[in-house]
Amino acid sequence: MTIDNRIQVVLIDDDPHLRQALSQTLDLAGLKILPLAEAKGLAAQLERDWPGVVVSDIRMPGMDGLELLTELHAQDPELPVLLITGHGDVPLAVQAMRAGAYDFLEKPFASDALLDSVRRALALRRLVLDNRSLRLALSDRNELSTRLVGHSAPMLRLREQIGALAATKADVLILGETGAGKEVVARALHDLSNRRNGPFVAINAGALAESVVESELFGHEPGAFTGAQKRRIGKFEFANGGTLFLDEIESMSLDVQVKLLRLLQERVVERLGGNQLIPLDIRIIAATKEDLRQSADQGRFRADLYYRLNVAPLRIPPLRERGEDALMLFQHFADEASARHGLPPHELQPAQRALLLRHTWPGNVRELQNAAERFALGLELALDNHMSQGAGGSMVEVVSGGLSEQVENFEKSLIAAELARSHSSVRSLAEALGIPRKTLHDKLRKHGLNFADGGASSHHDDLD
Repeated sequence: MTIDNRIQVVLIDDDPHLRQALSQTLDLAGLKILPLAEAKGLAAQLERDWPGVVVSDIRMPGMDGLELLTELHAQDPELPVLLITGHGDVPLAVQAMRAGAYDFLEKPFASDALLDSVRRALALRRLVLDNRSLRLALSDRNELSTRLVGHSAPMLRLREQIGALAATKADVLILGETGAGKEVVARALHDLSNRRNGPFVAINAGALAESVVESELFGHEPGAFTGAQKRRIGKFEFANGGTLFLDEIESMSLDVQVKLLRLLQERVVERLGGNQLIPLDIRIIAATKEDLRQSADQGRFRADLYYRLNVAPLRIPPLRERGEDALMLFQHFADEASARHGLPPHELQPAQRALLLRHTWPGNVRELQNAAERFALGLELALDNHMSQGAGGSMVEVVSGGLSEQVENFEKSLIAAELARSHSSVRSLAEALGIPRKTLHDKLRKHGLNFADGGASSHHDDLD
């Protein structure tokens, strides 16, 4: 038998009068309680990811509070356990804290002290389970989802498209904003194809000077131009038997586009200054951040090359369209950076999660990776929409308007972030936010939010 996940607090005390009084205090605060007279057998009834906290007296017959703490933490070291001590047992309480107890209360204590400690422990437990869920999702992925992290619908669709195209011989045009991960997608197409044992050659056309671009791409023979003293193998020829990734294809001159079109059609390359046609077994993956159709209409890109490339287009969704993928990616990159620098990992706080979800990420994954690196190092962030934070502190978004307006915007962002998570009812949403359901109902209406935004149900249950 396991304890229901709806139970928020397991209260253990062998004194029936105190147990009843504490149960009443917690129940009146809206918490779901399971009162017990003894600790024996409790650990076996709690699943590792049980979402509640344990409150226990230390001195009890049979299994005492310290023994219970040891047994519970052997199963889940992150489970919050609050211990109650009698007067004069403070040294014992200190020992318990060193053993990993979340908090201790010395009798007699005020009801508010108990409620405050329990609520803080529940908030910590939610945070731990959220981050645990993120890490589980990150670890339970196949090879493709390891490279392209995310569970949003656009990312699932992108991975399906890559999986379908990888095994074909088709050239691919990747469409994506700056920093969206175009080279990551290109490399995934190569590594999942039957060309994986051949070379993967990446070149950024926008970074090549006009005077050397043809030599770099097509190669040259000795004497082809001033300074060409020996033969050079171009990138296309070097990639023979594999894949060539050509980024920022929109920056290529019209003259180079003509030669690229011929290469795509005939699968041969001719070095500058040479007469020999060299056959190629090569896959071309081109990438652009621009609308090539519009560029073709404006005469800046050859229409015939656009149609030749656009047979198998892949669009990478910008990060702002991917919802909670940003949280998963941020935690992934932050954990990688922490491990790389030999630092303990930092956990995202609820306010930080909310603001990460609000950020529009104009630099996409590249910007997020940079932000996660700074977070892991404990440095202040300065994101493009004026968000900043340190890993050990709160994340602050600098917005225009007076204090009341900023508070309203921040409150809305927190509620919207919680709505983005899965909740079975308005009651569970209110409990997650730590406010009464009637208050939540008023705030949803004030901010123009709806429970249906959370994706679970549109029924506002038990609001009165």
